Amino acid sequence: MSPALSYRPAPGSIPTQPGVYRFRDRQGRVIYVGKAKNLRARLSSYFQDIANLHPRTATMVTTATSVEWTVVGTEVEALQLEYSWIKEFDPRFNVKYRDDKSYPWLAVTVSEEFPRVMVGRGAKRRGTRYFGPYSHAWAIRETVDILLRVFPMRSCSNGVFKRSSQIGRPCLLGYIDKCAAPCVGNVSPEQHREIVDDFCEFMAGRTRPFIKRIEDQMYAASDELDFERAARLRDDLGAMQKALEKQAVVLGDGADADVIALAEDPLEVAVQVFYVRGGRIRGQRGWVADRTDEGDTAALVEHFLLQLYAGVAAEEARDAVPREILVPALPAEAATWEQLLSDLRGSRVEIRVPQRGDKRTLQETVARNATEALALHKTKRASDLTTRNRALAEIAEALELDEAPLRIECYDVSHTQGTEIVASMVVFEDGLARKGEYRRFVIRDQDGSDDVAAMNEVITRRFRRLLDEQARSELRPGDPATGTGPMLVDPDTGRPRKFAYAPGLVVVDGGAPQVAAAQRALAELGIDDIPVCGLAKRLEEVWVPGEEDPVILPRTSEGLYLLQRVRDEAHRFAIGHHRNRRSRSMVESVLDDVPGLGEVRRKTLLRHFGSLRKLRAATVEEIALVPGIGPRTAEAIKTALGAGGEAADDAGPASSTMSAMQAVETTPGGATERTDD
Repeated sequence: MSPALSYRPAPGSIPTQPGVYRFRDRQGRVIYVGKAKNLRARLSSYFQDIANLHPRTATMVTTATSVEWTVVGTEVEALQLEYSWIKEFDPRFNVKYRDDKSYPWLAVTVSEEFPRVMVGRGAKRRGTRYFGPYSHAWAIRETVDILLRVFPMRSCSNGVFKRSSQIGRPCLLGYIDKCAAPCVGNVSPEQHREIVDDFCEFMAGRTRPFIKRIEDQMYAASDELDFERAARLRDDLGAMQKALEKQAVVLGDGADADVIALAEDPLEVAVQVFYVRGGRIRGQRGWVADRTDEGDTAALVEHFLLQLYAGVAAEEARDAVPREILVPALPAEAATWEQLLSDLRGSRVEIRVPQRGDKRTLQETVARNATEALALHKTKRASDLTTRNRALAEIAEALELDEAPLRIECYDVSHTQGTEIVASMVVFEDGLARKGEYRRFVIRDQDGSDDVAAMNEVITRRFRRLLDEQARSELRPGDPATGTGPMLVDPDTGRPRKFAYAPGLVVVDGGAPQVAAAQRALAELGIDDIPVCGLAKRLEEVWVPGEEDPVILPRTSEGLYLLQRVRDEAHRFAIGHHRNRRSRSMVESVLDDVPGLGEVRRKTLLRHFGSLRKLRAATVEEIALVPGIGPRTAEAIKTALGAGGEAADDAGPASSTMSAMQAVETTPGGATERTDD
């Protein structure tokens, strides 16, 4: 009997109302919390054949030993209860977004008799109004310093405030008019509270009334010939304008919105949110989370909304929950979320996916920030020596290798419907990429999209060269004085032969068929001491030769993370090579019939314009500026490009190998990447 079936509730005992459920392990700890419109339908989906479940869901179900539920009246109540339980129990299988760094807040202690403005970090406290978070503490401190001349509220610590009260003399800020000095009774608590309220309104984005009021007062003072007061108000107005200049206008309609974007891969997801108030970016924040289930982008957005808004206190809701929330994908229960947030804010809240215009452009900017944050997170993780050592040790243990694979080579095949078939080889040593040793392969004698045959050919070519170089090399002892060990060198030149060294592990992008092809190629060459494995994209399963079932590494395993990074780099490198060749071949095919345009000038055109799309967009005069291309030939080229149609700009539907990592193609290449055609 499946472990999940042993604690499955009796048929008909699960209610069909909305509710929240909890899975517990054998120690009684809550390991997963979820909500459902229909508890019976949702829970029944967990108690099916384990083979039909996503591996992460299957792990959760088999780890649990009991399930319980609570019925609620509405879906909104279910959302609120789900958030409460997640905060209380911290379940290991729920997505938990964690800050990718500590962001500073601007805080106003409104619960105190004389509220104080300060910049701080960490968790929020009750009785304090927060603005931000902001990217840099120095930037918000500078803004506050500017605004204190307009809104001279208290900014000193409790100790300084108490000491000034005792001695009857304000601190320096009181003397330079950046504090109203409530400590010595210069203003009453009510008057200071008015200053604080105005400051909070300004920081919340409602700036126009203040600017208009200062302008009116300035002109009135000027009309009354009170030029000293008018000059002071003019300086106050300038300070407000300077503070506003630090916040870029991104939405011309003065909208209040939270703009959310995600960058995800099979193991992790990064989230960025820009807080826009009054059309200006008032703050920015980022999170990174491990992926714990098979949820798509919409499910990840729902998890994030739960963490971001469900715990907002009622007194903060007006500022924390905007009128509009822009997301990359609508959550499954968008209407329920809108109702919950509208009730919390006290006015209508809309959740939507921007389709065009400034809001779409802004979300694309936020998405780029999320992509960069995820890349930075991975870089920091990969650069840690202890982490890399642990990753190599985990790979060796999982694949039962004799020693850690200090040199890993990974291979990937890329093509478009069987045309322009290419392959890549990337090298990682000690867990880090060695881009100077990358290689590219062109598969010329193969028809159709047979990835298995292409993989067999690539492995054969690479390791036949290994055998040839080893046969032509000699082993020279190392030099203890320089710390170099023994190396294989060319006997004629004395230079090291890098590719005479066998890798500690060969990784192929694919599942059992690709692994079998690689193993067969090695066997045909008489090589039986190089281990092979494959990493399948869909479920991140590790396949080894001769095994019916894959090796499942833990989702949080550093070894799996390293294998994924190696596979993704091979994929990126293969796609780049493929696209270069595809662009070159399209130019050549479209321009074949242009009189007097040979191979050399076709290549010159491609180098000059970079792509067929840019060449088609060029004018006759621009084409004629290319060396070797005259006006008549330029006219013929333009005519040929017009006849070729827009279809030539794109290569048509690509293979899965081609399309799975579109976002990765912009990754910087770094060092020189060499070619072996």
